[in-house]
Amino acid sequence: MTEIVRPASEPPFVPRFSRPSDVDEFERELERFERGELTADEWRKFRLVRGCYGQRQDDVQMQRIKVPMGYLTASQARAVADAADRFAGGKAHVTTRQNFQFHFVKLSDVPQLMRAVGDAGITMREACGNAVRTVIGSELSGIDRDQVFDVRPHGEALTRFFLRHPKAATLPRKFKMALSCTARDCAQAAINDVGFVARISDDGLRGFKVFVGGGLSTSPEAAAVLYEFAEEGELLEIAEAVLMVFDARGNRQNKHRARLKYVLRDLGLARLREAIELEREKIRARGDARPLFTPTPLPPPPPRERAAEPPGELLPGYVAWRASNVRAQLQQGYSAVYVRLPLGDVTSAQLREVARLAELHGDGSVFTSADQNLLLRFVPDQEVRALYAALVAAGLAKGGVGGLLDVTSCPGADSCNLAITTSRGLGRAISDALEAGLAAGGARAAAILGASDAVLKISGCPHSCGRHHVADIGFHGAARKIGGRAMPVYQLHIGGGVDERGARFGAQVVKIPAKRVPAAVLHLIDAHAASRRDGEGFGPWLARLTADEIKALTAAFTDIDPAAAKEDEYVDFDAQRGFVVETKAGECAA
Repeated sequence: MTEIVRPASEPPFVPRFSRPSDVDEFERELERFERGELTADEWRKFRLVRGCYGQRQDDVQMQRIKVPMGYLTASQARAVADAADRFAGGKAHVTTRQNFQFHFVKLSDVPQLMRAVGDAGITMREACGNAVRTVIGSELSGIDRDQVFDVRPHGEALTRFFLRHPKAATLPRKFKMALSCTARDCAQAAINDVGFVARISDDGLRGFKVFVGGGLSTSPEAAAVLYEFAEEGELLEIAEAVLMVFDARGNRQNKHRARLKYVLRDLGLARLREAIELEREKIRARGDARPLFTPTPLPPPPPRERAAEPPGELLPGYVAWRASNVRAQLQQGYSAVYVRLPLGDVTSAQLREVARLAELHGDGSVFTSADQNLLLRFVPDQEVRALYAALVAAGLAKGGVGGLLDVTSCPGADSCNLAITTSRGLGRAISDALEAGLAAGGARAAAILGASDAVLKISGCPHSCGRHHVADIGFHGAARKIGGRAMPVYQLHIGGGVDERGARFGAQVVKIPAKRVPAAVLHLIDAHAASRRDGEGFGPWLARLTADEIKALTAAFTDIDPAAAKEDEYVDFDAQRGFVVETKAGECAA
């Protein structure tokens, strides 16, 4: 057997963002609310900033925990798993901003849940509400072969600077930041309030291209370029200056026009930049050294030794899984391995197994991704097969990461007050249709494999928590009256994405009854196979089509004759009765 010496790779410390005083404060305010000393509105504003969000079901909460830059240690992942067992029915959910969410949590259990994960260093502070939300970044930062440099130290600096910042929890609306380590904008900085894309100047200085004013929801806005280059030491100063402008100029009367993107629209980029520059001058004038902080590299751990076991026979499915789920690292001889979580769901038992495998085969880190998956890093190349065997045994060896099979979805009407449709039900139906097509073989399987680069994202309403605006194929839930009855439908968005060119939002083309969407997706895939040019991917093929051509391709699925509509089409996925729009007041902007 060969001995493996682990390289200096990840920080040997457990990042701690929690404070016991946060839980004490939550308990005190909960008691005040229960005694009638806080109004419902006062209590809602308080708990949202502590990650406690109401569900459409009475007497239960969604509880969100922050995972800055997607990084957890294996011990922290176990703490999340334990909390899921105790308070959330043994299930956890990875979000499109790299966080974990627990659903169906009793309000009385929230302080215990906060304390349980807080003991592991995990915080829920400013996870929801009108606050500085979790700073996100590529899960591959530090190991990406295309990276400019590792941006995780900068994400750490931003997180610690703004956590419990005097302005962090009293903003006009939520405030989101992202850092990309590659020129292709791997963390989608261009759809955030503030985004930083790593760059090296002509003089060899490290820094960032800075974006401002991006966002999705019902009125998407591509972020504007605030600075083509800013030195890395200016990072906190710039971010704080933007925050101060937003705090002063954000719309506090109309929550639907309160995001920074509306300040950008109202002022224009030149005037917004002037306001930001003025705030930067104020920051420098106050003599506070923190905004000029230059992050230092995260400290390396001591090397560890492992004995590599013989991988055994090649298991079925390994070759295809490796092609889609394994990335060669910048560090020679090591691989990063994705664990695909369908719709972002993971059981506590599965999460514990991932933590165990991270320590056995990796460096002990567990990263979450914006595509709702997990990543293990620094897996020796010769151990990848053994890791695959363990993932197969745990039911975690699904391939197709980052492509057509890797469907992204928000929680939808399963729990969200704003959702119109059960987006997760549609996500499962599309995945099942694709898996069945692959299993059938022949031309359909070939077509699915040929479109494997396609990105498919679903939201249960127009607010884009599933990021449907920036997908090759995006859907958002809606309703139509057909023959006097409500029918669940999905608006089709075509051709969105984020890359080195910035953000582009999919064109809204047609509405398709929910139960017809899986077949419509397969039809688009077949059309791509029939008319693509040599080696042409799904996205480039879509870009060649006009809206009229897409309408013609989908016409058979959009024409709804009340006389011919099937009874099943009036019932949403996972529902037991006819479709009824049952939205409630959302708390996203309370």
